[in-house]
Amino acid sequence: MDILLLLLGFVFVCLGIIGSFLPILPGPLTSWIGLLLLHLTKAVPQNWTFLSITLAVAIFIFIIDYFIPALGAKRLGGTKYGAYGTTIGLLIGLFSPIPFGMFIGALFGAFIGELLYDSKDTSRAIKASFGAFLGFITSTTIKFLVASTYLIFFIIDFWHYKDVFFS
Repeated sequence: MDILLLLLGFVFVCLGIIGSFLPILPGPLTSWIGLLLLHLTKAVPQNWTFLSITLAVAIFIFIIDYFIPALGAKRLGGTKYGAYGTTIGLLIGLFSPIPFGMFIGALFGAFIGELLYDSKDTSRAIKASFGAFLGFITSTTIKFLVASTYLIFFIIDFWHYKDVFFS
């Protein structure tokens, strides 16, 4: 059972890193579930303080993830159309054969969204779409760093107790 929890935990931590880029998966929260599964094994002692702190961080990141892209867009004159366009462009860019398609898609999606809001002012749309894109990049970077940190925690905990898993 411990090996199954270990493998599931590793899958969740890896999905959390992927979820840092995909708006469908909550990256740090998914990674935290991986940490929880590791700590539910008999091999790794349960550290509820560690799990509580990492959960609080994951929830905090989950909440601010909704505000950072909007703040980036608003800072440079963007609207919710630009924020929606960023998300739609990201999803379309995921399926693009172009390298870094999701980032290019997010940028163009924000621009198109801003043009839908006000088709006459392209300079404002460019500025606002850049703000939405910067907010997206900032949010993605924060989620990726937290999820990667959780992967490192997972590996360290596993490595420390690897003999117990395979004895």
